Order: sequence, then structure tokens, then C-alpha cells
Amino acid sequence: MARVTGIGGFFFPARDPELLARWYTTHFGIDPVPGDYVTPPWRQEAGDTVFAPFKGEPGGSDPVESRWILNLRVDDLDGMVAALRAAGTIVEVDPETYPNGRFARLADPEGNQLELWQPAKPGDAPGS
Repeated sequence: MARVTGIGGFFFPARDPELLARWYTTHFGIDPVPGDYVTPPWRQEAGDTVFAPFKGEPGGSDPVESRWILNLRVDDLDGMVAALRAAGTIVEVDPETYPNGRFARLADPEGNQLELWQPAKPGDAPGS
């Protein structure tokens, strides 16, 4: 049986696509789509990807009301949060450590909701 092997891209509207693409490159190292078929696109490291529709109505800046939330896997949540805050971005760090890791939430310059996730390593989970 044929199956999906991963997410091949993430496409969303922006008022200023070039400016927003530069923001993602500056803060997350995600390169914008190349302008040709020769240059390779940004390549992510292998890891878990969660697919989780959630109940809510589109619109608004509240993550529960947002049309989507892009979750980015990071290797150093505290370092990423510090760099974003130093650049003037408001970031809310979830104070709880979950069995699957730690999380922080923010919005990009156009108000799109993002979640940063540092996956748990063996022994990181509470009570382990």
C-alpha cells in the first residue's frame, strides 16, 4: 500500500513573502524555496512529526483559534528562546516539562502561530 513518507513542504500566505522568508532564515535557519530546480531546498533532520488536527475556528491570534500552528523541532530550546528574545520577539515558554519534551510559543512578524519543541531525550521525562 502506498503511504506518506513525510511532509514535503509547508505553504502559507504572507503579506510580504520575501521579508517573512528572511525572518525564518535569520531566526531558524530555514532557507526559502530556491528559484530553480537545481539548488536543493532546506533539508530537515530526521525526527518525529506530529499530525494533529485540533478543534477551533479559523482566525484570531489565539493559538486555539488559529488556522494552523507550525511546530518546529529544535535542539536547544533555551538557546533559541534567548536569541529570539534578544531580537525583540515575544516568546512564551511552557513552564512544564512533558514526557515528550519542552515547548515554547511565539508568533512570526505576520502573526502566524509557531511552537518550538525540544524533544525529550532518555532520562529527561519528569520522574525518570
